[in-house]
Amino acid sequence: MFCFLFKTDVIINLMKNFKPTKEDLRDAVNRTTEDLIDYNLNVLFCGINPGMWSGATGFHFAKPGNRFWKALYLGGFTDRLLHPSEEHELLENGYGITCFCKRTTARADELTTEEYIEGGKVLVKKIIKYKPRFLAVLGIGAYRTAFNLPKAKLGLQNEKFGSARVWLLPNPSGLNAHYQLNDLAQLFSELRNSI
Repeated sequence: MFCFLFKTDVIINLMKNFKPTKEDLRDAVNRTTEDLIDYNLNVLFCGINPGMWSGATGFHFAKPGNRFWKALYLGGFTDRLLHPSEEHELLENGYGITCFCKRTTARADELTTEEYIEGGKVLVKKIIKYKPRFLAVLGIGAYRTAFNLPKAKLGLQNEKFGSARVWLLPNPSGLNAHYQLNDLAQLFSELRNSI
């Protein structure tokens, strides 16, 4: 057991210092990230799609400028700031991660409307199968497009998928300048307080 824990700690420390090369990032378009999912989660967070860093590393929200992990911590979902390589710790606390589209891109606006719509259909099937209490969608534009709800606003939605209540949050990408980290932390905290 000690040997396993030691090796796990060594791997996590190596991953924390890992920086993808230009070749890794170039090849990332051919990779995907696997869902971090289980049955009966408190919250299933749904991103838009893997970015290049996530494609290169295999971890969700892996680019250093992405504010997901900081907002999660500041919003009260974790007791410390997790590194993307520690994402499996979320499952222990009843949280998971998926995305609308598995295709890796440099920017979310590279996805087509059809990809969002198809991703929405797949997402609903996951919700029905895994039965999370909440679905937290990280991207208002993605949600509006996928479900043809052009007037959707942040926060709790009227729609439910299966038994899951839907909560809409901003995209935590560093490219989303409309929301600063403090704004994201407050919005994440509102979701956390409603659970």
